[in-house]
Amino acid sequence: AETYGIFIYQEQVMQAAQVLAGYSLGEADFLRWAMGKKIQAVMDAQRQRFVEGCRAISSIEPGRANELFDLIDKFAGYGFNKSHAAAYALLSYQTGWLKAHYSEEFYAASMCFDMHQSEKLAVFVDDARRFPGKPGGIAILPPSMNASEAEFTVEQTDNGHAVRYALAGMRNVGEKAMEAIAADRAARGPFESLKDLFERLPKGALNSRGLEALAAAGALDEFEPDRAKVYANAELLLAVADAAERERSSGQHGLFGGDAQPAEALRLKPVEPWSRAERMAKERETYGFYFSAHPVEAYRLVASANGARSYASLMTGGAFTSGRSNAVMAAMVEKVTKGTTRKGKPFVRADFSDSSGQFSAACFEDNLVESFLRWAEDATCILLQVELDSPSPDEPPRITVRSGTPLAKVTSEARMLLTLEVLDEAGLEALKVELEDEGGTGEVQATVHTGLGNNPTVRLGRAFHLDGELAERLASAPGLAKVELTTRRGGSHLKLVA
Repeated sequence: AETYGIFIYQEQVMQAAQVLAGYSLGEADFLRWAMGKKIQAVMDAQRQRFVEGCRAISSIEPGRANELFDLIDKFAGYGFNKSHAAAYALLSYQTGWLKAHYSEEFYAASMCFDMHQSEKLAVFVDDARRFPGKPGGIAILPPSMNASEAEFTVEQTDNGHAVRYALAGMRNVGEKAMEAIAADRAARGPFESLKDLFERLPKGALNSRGLEALAAAGALDEFEPDRAKVYANAELLLAVADAAERERSSGQHGLFGGDAQPAEALRLKPVEPWSRAERMAKERETYGFYFSAHPVEAYRLVASANGARSYASLMTGGAFTSGRSNAVMAAMVEKVTKGTTRKGKPFVRADFSDSSGQFSAACFEDNLVESFLRWAEDATCILLQVELDSPSPDEPPRITVRSGTPLAKVTSEARMLLTLEVLDEAGLEALKVELEDEGGTGEVQATVHTGLGNNPTVRLGRAFHLDGELAERLASAPGLAKVELTTRRGGSHLKLVA
């Protein structure tokens, strides 16, 4: 391609078609359009013209001409010209600036855009709560019938700003219905009680599934904190709404005996309150993820001290390339299926989740099969030593569990080993900033790209405090690659380099 002047920009492809194959300006422009559309019949016809033109104009043999056209055809699948690339660069800069300076507004807008995709909302919520620019991250307030809008909004609090969860951000809750409820609240004032809410409920705004979703999500907690009671009385509450609508339609007033009499409180039938596990399971069913706190979050400090990283960070943080690498994860076992390998040995495939998402992994360790079956029954949170195997950098890695320990039994900081590659001076600076504070028991080994043909691996020390959050920051730092944090086993044979 370089020999014959085929460059990466479409305008230069037009020039190459004119010079090599004798295309006119209009014909070359047509070829560029065909590249963008990838119309196969047109491209096949253009191939023949290109091959014949290359032979007649530039004395290029058909075999070489076909190779050149293959490059053009392949580039048509995904080719940016300079103006397109510049527009994306500008958009990236603007988006980054907004996230840095107006972080709450950035997250609210992003979540509005993906409001009906619970997988993406889970990532946004987890990322916001880990936001490094604010102590404790960005607050994501739960949905509220008196504070939330249909979409995600930014709200002033005593501690600054926070993102308020959208009423329509849950499963089985309609956006138009929530807009109608928010409009009534804006016109007539906040709802004072469950009775007031359902008497004012716009016609057809809620069905039983929508009401159950709002109750399970905690949107009605300000009126009745017992979510199980609201959930179980859904039909009664909807009957109150229907009766109030009939009264309004008939022109009558005073649903409970006239305006002159005192308002009668709703009598909800008592039920057994949900346990913490039931409450969290209902939240996940409604949000599509654990909103209040994933069970793993109770072990966050000890998990991080033992090198655990979130599923989302491992998938998106540059932790893997093609090939195999190791990692530590903390996750809850949700479901396990037992199977048998071709050699007749038992194995399990398990479904896991953490606060950033859900994933599946296989475990072929005989001694863990029965443990995983038991852990799934109890929804146990596990510290996992895993192997990531990716055929290529463009594919997410397959996860294989090598060992697992219930987090409730993990009580101390492990001796960790951090390995990474330093690509340039920016990587050295990032490493210097992050590893300033010593005082731990972790070892750091760095492979330095010198540009001289040899890339030595050096040990930077064995007294660093290493955890999963540090590894996540390093994985996203410029100039660093292949960041891997694992448990240190045995001694090290590397020499300490000053």
